[in-house]
Amino acid sequence: MSHIDLDTLYRQVIMDHYKHPRNRGTFDDEPLTVEMNNPTCGDRIFLQFKLDGDVLEDLKFTGEGCSISLASASMMTQAVKGKTIKEALHLSELFSKMMLGEEVDFEEFGLDDIEALQGVSNFPPRIRCATLAWKAMEKVDQ
Repeated sequence: MSHIDLDTLYRQVIMDHYKHPRNRGTFDDEPLTVEMNNPTCGDRIFLQFKLDGDVLEDLKFTGEGCSISLASASMMTQAVKGKTIKEALHLSELFSKMMLGEEVDFEEFGLDDIEALQGVSNFPPRIRCATLAWKAMEKVDQ
């Protein structure tokens, strides 16, 4: 596949998660909630967690932001749902490395869509957008 075709595919994956986000919404009861915002651009994310011991049994998000921020939140919720907090934090660490341009084994994520965000590392101002939901998820351990 050519570089142009791959870029087009990645844009399509990002737009699909932006237009049809997975796990978007709220829980009816009172789950653990974390809010974060990116003061640089105004992106804001609210994550809600249902924990079973140290397992992220379920999570949802709401918020406002750019396509990168909201698509990343959608992908993150899929990647960490059902994982232990330790496993989720490890995935967040891998995601941060990817945003810094380091090579990452995407099979470890268990969700290939995340690879579509790899190109964001070429645009430093957008890295904060892509990592916002991940940084919010990290707060569940605090």
